[in-house]
Amino acid sequence: MWEENVRRVIPYVAGEQPKDKNVIKLNTNECPYPPAPGVEQAAKEMDVDSLRLYPDTESTALTEALASYYGVDPDQVFVGVGSDDVLSMCFLTFFDGKEPVLFPDITYSFYDVWAKLYRIPFRTVPLKEDWTLDVEGFKAPNGGIIFPNPNAPTAVYEDLSVVEEILQANPDSIVIVDEAYIDFGGSSALPLLKKYSNLLVVQTFSKSRSMAGLRIGFCIGSKEMIKCLNDVKFSVNSYTMNMPSQALGVIAVEDDAYFRETTGKIIRTRERVKEELAAIGFSFTDSKTNFLFATHRSVPAKEIFTYLRERNIYVRFWDKPRIGNRLRITIGTDAQMDTLIETLKGMPGIC
Repeated sequence: MWEENVRRVIPYVAGEQPKDKNVIKLNTNECPYPPAPGVEQAAKEMDVDSLRLYPDTESTALTEALASYYGVDPDQVFVGVGSDDVLSMCFLTFFDGKEPVLFPDITYSFYDVWAKLYRIPFRTVPLKEDWTLDVEGFKAPNGGIIFPNPNAPTAVYEDLSVVEEILQANPDSIVIVDEAYIDFGGSSALPLLKKYSNLLVVQTFSKSRSMAGLRIGFCIGSKEMIKCLNDVKFSVNSYTMNMPSQALGVIAVEDDAYFRETTGKIIRTRERVKEELAAIGFSFTDSKTNFLFATHRSVPAKEIFTYLRERNIYVRFWDKPRIGNRLRITIGTDAQMDTLIETLKGMPGIC
């Protein structure tokens, strides 16, 4: 009878994590380059004895480093165990109304999982045929709004005028902009915080700062919203972020030169790969992320996915409406992308 009281939910399915280290892993949008050099050195010199102590519940050093980097007050910064933790806490904190939360129909597939888990009503707003946001759809009554910019998996970036139009139409709703991929070509919505107190901007160290394994995410918003987040966080678990993540995260933030070098390399590789894939029959959105949302003119995406997987190249494929003939291909190193392209050229029907 105990099963009658169990909370049932269909869990989020992450990209496959192969055990074989020889796989070219282009399916989870990780950075192909190591963290900043200082991170490795600090990890080697870490005081292991300190791990017997609880970490700083407020992640003070990391919060202050982020506040300094982005030019905001420390009271405007909230950190969590990856942006997934931050976003989950946002759902739990801010989306408690009777009206449905709005987000795109093709978007980060964790949103509906959290909504169902926390029993939050929601409604999806279909993207337009060109994969852009239907702004009018976000002007309906709602209990909050969330969308990624650039979007995932479509890789489409919306101009800040679009973000601002949504904010202007929803002065009484929390609007969360999930900027996991903003460092690869778009302009952050952070400057809009000065005009809109209902805006919350979420970012992560997992993509552009090469630290997916340490799980560091953060958001920036008004002091009032950050206090609300902390109140909920401290009601769930005071010690969410571990000591190594806090310490090494500070070093990653402070090495801005390495951060820009790494994102620059990924952007250059992305633009080159666009041209080479287009030459063999692929088309894609104008990505401003570290991945491509691609389809081939004649070979189905599922066949390409299977062909590559059999040759130890992993990309992401969803057998879902609207995107069932699309692949999400992470931008790896130049060598990895060269191998991808050469392998594709060997597939019957590609060229």
